[in-house]
Amino acid sequence: MPRYTNLNGTTPDDKSPMDLVKWLVVDRLNGKRPVREPSFAPPRVENNGHALTSLEGSLTWIGHSSFAMRLGGKLVLTDPIWSASVGMVRRKAPPGVAFADLPSVDIVTVSHAHYDHLDLPTLRSIGPDALYVVPKDVGPVLRSAGLPNVVELGWWESYDAGTVRITLVPAHHWSMRTPWDRNRRLWGGFVYEGPEGSAYHAGDTAYDERVFSEIAGRFGNLDWAMMPIGAYEPEWFMSSQHIGPEDAGLAWKTLRAKNFVSMHWGTFRLTDEPMSAPPARIAQWFENEGLPRDRLWTLAVGETRAL
Repeated sequence: MPRYTNLNGTTPDDKSPMDLVKWLVVDRLNGKRPVREPSFAPPRVENNGHALTSLEGSLTWIGHSSFAMRLGGKLVLTDPIWSASVGMVRRKAPPGVAFADLPSVDIVTVSHAHYDHLDLPTLRSIGPDALYVVPKDVGPVLRSAGLPNVVELGWWESYDAGTVRITLVPAHHWSMRTPWDRNRRLWGGFVYEGPEGSAYHAGDTAYDERVFSEIAGRFGNLDWAMMPIGAYEPEWFMSSQHIGPEDAGLAWKTLRAKNFVSMHWGTFRLTDEPMSAPPARIAQWFENEGLPRDRLWTLAVGETRAL
């Protein structure tokens, strides 16, 4: 397999084992401990899945980077995770729709091979009838799990799935699923184009103006941009691979998208920031920028909005 890099020729996995020790041990000894919120749970609304079929176009937050999107008459799942945990990290809230209440799934997109985005137990539960669209060299992971209906894309490559066109776009990130496949499986985001409009899912990404400028240049009329706002502390360790709320806002402005949809927060404790902080910070950024608040969609887990 080839070894992939970002648009600028780098990979942000430059942190050494000693950097990890500094974060997890030295920072703690120096009093820089993660903020614990034992009673935290993200806002949640009950959803029995009916809205996923009753609306012609809709977006439902399942949690983390997982959405159920009805577009062009098809049900599309993004980076789906219905598992109770990722490794040793347990969910803070159940998925927004019970798996048993999901309508038939048509398309699944997986942005990259990290375990909090590619969850094989969930994909096996969805089963082989769905179409799986993934970056290059992620396909073998799915095929080895008994999921043969896989399309692999490089950056800027598209696949027409009937009424929905899906394009893989760059992200500033990296990839590793095993110790021997570091950066040998591509990563990215997706643009989905259907009759209702166009949506963008960033996957995991750091801020790189070139990435978002080039996406805007090719897709100038994005209606909904699903942007990660969590997993950013400590910034000295995370900023090369993850984006914080304010930089996510700046990326969204660069994209020239109409609506900002928050994701990658409130579901798994992966880093040090308070789990309640990301939505408050992106809301404050919108206020500071004088932007209409109705363009910020920070959904509750299980919330469905019409597209």
